[in-house]
Amino acid sequence: MSLTVIIIAITVVISIAAFNNSRLMYQYILNPYTAHRRNEWWRLLTSGFLHGDFGHLFFNMFSLYIFGEGIEAYFHALYGAKADFFYLLLYLLGIIVANLPDTFSKKNNSGYNALGASGGVASVVFAFIMLEPTAKMGFIPLPPIIPAWIFGILYLLYSRYMAQKQYDNIGHTAHMWGALWGVVFMIITFPSIVQIFIQKIADSFQ
Repeated sequence: MSLTVIIIAITVVISIAAFNNSRLMYQYILNPYTAHRRNEWWRLLTSGFLHGDFGHLFFNMFSLYIFGEGIEAYFHALYGAKADFFYLLLYLLGIIVANLPDTFSKKNNSGYNALGASGGVASVVFAFIMLEPTAKMGFIPLPPIIPAWIFGILYLLYSRYMAQKQYDNIGHTAHMWGALWGVVFMIITFPSIVQIFIQKIADSFQ
């Protein structure tokens, strides 16, 4: 069984359990006010295993499955015996890094809560983009017709815009920072990825 499937199974079980257990939900959801005042920093990670509803849960886990399986295969080729460790580092730190900006900017807002695996999922998606920049991707419900590297740029611009405007309750800041973590992670752990990334894009224009 792949790590991706194990992560999905754990997330689904915990999320569904929390749907009907408000005590469980509020014990592990990210509430920056509580995290700062009670030093409950585990919330930066545990909130990534909670979701608001079935739609939220399905979208994140479906996206993780689509990209996670491929990333695992790449990591086994790149990192060998350390592949599982690096995959967990990418995903789990993706959740934490994605939650950091709001954890500090919202620390005085006791009513602010955040949850969901979006930051971790975004880090996996953008690790894939670094590895396969010319693969075709798309925005649901549109078909995958955009080169991955262009999709990545559009995604970051959209997330930044929506984070500034705050039109909805979606954690666009977390999406953006999770995505950036995926890029940074690949550069740190596999520096050659920068040259490979550029070369693949250049080859696509020939």
